[in-house]
Amino acid sequence: MIAYAPAALFLVLFGIGILRDRRRFSNAVYLGLACIFMVFGLLHVADRSSDHGHHALEWLVAALLLIPFLGALALPVFLLMNGVKMIRKEGRRPANLLSFLAGLALFGLMALTLVAAGTRSRGLVIATGTTLMIAGYVSFLFFCFIAYAFLYGWMRPRRDVDFVVVLGSGLIGGTKVPPLLASRLERGRKLYEAQAARGNPPLLITSGGQGPDEKLPEAHAMAGYLTDRGFPAEHIRREDRSRTTEENLEYSKAIMAAAVPDYSCLIVTNNFHAFRAALTARKAGVNGQVVGSPTAAYFWPSATIREFAAVFLSHKLVNFTICGLLALFGVLSWRLG
Repeated sequence: MIAYAPAALFLVLFGIGILRDRRRFSNAVYLGLACIFMVFGLLHVADRSSDHGHHALEWLVAALLLIPFLGALALPVFLLMNGVKMIRKEGRRPANLLSFLAGLALFGLMALTLVAAGTRSRGLVIATGTTLMIAGYVSFLFFCFIAYAFLYGWMRPRRDVDFVVVLGSGLIGGTKVPPLLASRLERGRKLYEAQAARGNPPLLITSGGQGPDEKLPEAHAMAGYLTDRGFPAEHIRREDRSRTTEENLEYSKAIMAAAVPDYSCLIVTNNFHAFRAALTARKAGVNGQVVGSPTAAYFWPSATIREFAAVFLSHKLVNFTICGLLALFGVLSWRLG
């Protein structure tokens, strides 16, 4: 049991973090560390059990180690294929190239590793090892982000709320609600209807200002989309000044606090954006959890990479320091070796 003690410790910290506030990235890190130490514990127990002829656990551990290995081979192929599909469907904007570029980067890292192993050049081996350490650190955080974002999406609000806030996402042709935004509005309407059926309908806030290529604020187009489909106009409030997610939350918070000082709310966005929106809501002091709406499967990889990059950069002091220390370790290894 001692072999599993670190995993148990991080699971306890994870549970405490969830109870304190679901909207913490530290919860994701605790979950990732618990998973890693669980594998280490299994490896230790499997090593001891092999002396007694117990092979079932060995096979389990081998399978656990084989899955990420096969995944590392299949992932770049998947990312390249997804990148091509994104370009076809969404165009060649930089944000749509992320999965394609990530696939190329993984293939490049594999090629660098093979060249280093083949040439046995000391400098190249150290450079490759340093790159792999940094990539390993970033990959660990990405795994934490993906795992906890999925788990966060399954968590449901514990009680009724005063407001449902739907975040804007741009308009087609400057006036029309696109499918991505329609998905958010439909999710917001379902949340409203579910609570209204219990006799306590919340107010729904459509949040989004007017972009330079839009003919009206997103909030007005969103409200029109809902009222055209029978949503009661008296239960809609419009926040029509925001340009970013941070402003969405800041300005919506002001509307809610003015109406109900001790308000609670649900915030609706697309599922790939839910965890980062939750982190932003916590930072902004908004008293509410985030709920995700469905998104087309092909859109997920690039969108998830973009969301992770934003979270990574929001903690750039810690992350760049750790990456810098790993790079420094590589330089010292080269000079002292």
